[in-house]
Amino acid sequence: LDLWFFWDKESLLEEPRRPHRRDLAAFAGTSTLHGLAHICRSGQLGVRQALWALAFVASLAFFLYQAARSALFYLEHPHVTTLDEEAAQKMVFPAVTICNINRFRHSALTDADIFHLANMTGLPPKDRDGHKASDLLYPDPDMADIVNRTGHQLDDMLKNCSFNGENCSAENFTVVYTRYGKCYTFNGDRNKARMTRQSGMGNGLEIMLDIQQEEYLPIWRETNETSFEAGIRVQIHSQDEPPYIHQLGFGVSPGFQTFVSCQEQRLTYLPQPWGSCQASLKEEQILPGYESYSIAACRLQCEKEAVLQNCQCRMVHMPGNETICSPNVYIECADHILAVEDFQERCICPMPCNLTRYGKEISMVRIPNKGSARYLARKYNRNETYIRENFLVLDIFFEALNYEAIEQKKAYNLAGLLGDIGGQMGLFIGASVLTILEILDYICEVRTSGGIQQVLSSSGETVAEILSSLENRQIPPLTGDFTVSSSPATPTKPCPQNR
Repeated sequence: LDLWFFWDKESLLEEPRRPHRRDLAAFAGTSTLHGLAHICRSGQLGVRQALWALAFVASLAFFLYQAARSALFYLEHPHVTTLDEEAAQKMVFPAVTICNINRFRHSALTDADIFHLANMTGLPPKDRDGHKASDLLYPDPDMADIVNRTGHQLDDMLKNCSFNGENCSAENFTVVYTRYGKCYTFNGDRNKARMTRQSGMGNGLEIMLDIQQEEYLPIWRETNETSFEAGIRVQIHSQDEPPYIHQLGFGVSPGFQTFVSCQEQRLTYLPQPWGSCQASLKEEQILPGYESYSIAACRLQCEKEAVLQNCQCRMVHMPGNETICSPNVYIECADHILAVEDFQERCICPMPCNLTRYGKEISMVRIPNKGSARYLARKYNRNETYIRENFLVLDIFFEALNYEAIEQKKAYNLAGLLGDIGGQMGLFIGASVLTILEILDYICEVRTSGGIQQVLSSSGETVAEILSSLENRQIPPLTGDFTVSSSPATPTKPCPQNR
């Protein structure tokens, strides 16, 4: 008999019938995604499945809409501002800068000063020894020396000073230069800032000043530097920022005692993208010449760069070591640059992330009364009219030992976004992060199984093709002395073993 190899079709077809992956109905039945099991039932699609599918699609659309709104709101980086009032046992007293509105003392000007400052002050140059002023030769002017030498001296102006009930003097003030010339700052050192433990009048800085109106320059003609006022300019600021008194100061008139009640405000702003503040980094110096960033320091630096670029020099009150402009350059170039409107628009200074400012309430009473006028006239060897026209008292104090904390906070952060999306996901489609992982796992399983089958089918014939080929083909008979017997075979003797 010819020997045929009998192949079991069932065993060959068994392997492709085994599922390489779960079908969609099986996955939907075990998924935690609500509604999916009712949609993907095996069998023909019915009305119930269609309604479930419609409800699922509508819920999914609502979820995607709300999630998109939440994401767009987060990308806007909104913030809110909170206001709180904090009490303190002691507080740092602010820096106080004072400037006499008159820039140059008339008696301190030399003929050379008047000649060089003619365009600035409006004073006509003096003829001397029968020679016209234009024919006289004067040394080149030194603007820094002129401002320092001819400015009002605090030793002459300050008549009385007390801080927290203790006497102080001109030695407790430091010289600072501003657009008003030579000015003076009390408590300007951040490393030695004075503290106050009480609030109210008499528990701050109280000074009596003589503004020296007899030293004010006579007005011959109007210039950009001409001033019709009499008094001082005052700015209350923190020790971390330079005075910017020509814009941020307030005036104090002679013949009055001015009370300034202060309220400290500590502001905290958010950096980009939530806000627009400029952080002050300790590792690098943001503005040359300043220990920390402030709007006033930024504007002074910006003004200096503009004047330096156009006039090749800087003004006395500007930071740096560059050459100081001459009086003529002051009038012809520097003042013109600072007065240009588009310059103010180009000089953009962002808000610092931490800022201390002082709210003020100002009140005043007239001084002196009739009795004190006679006393002050005798004490300072002046007449009563001079006292009324030149003397003033400035009293600066804290309204209360507390401060306002104004802080910007993120209105919607990443945790809020994830919480909203998670809540909307659970409300509309009943899903969670683990549900998303289930879907991703199923997709990965489908792709992996499909890939294996594709590799198997591309490597040769399929199992069905192999079976079809075997059915149409006879295996040739085996040749030789081979017989097929139905009787049992004789058992073979075991091979001898050597022990």
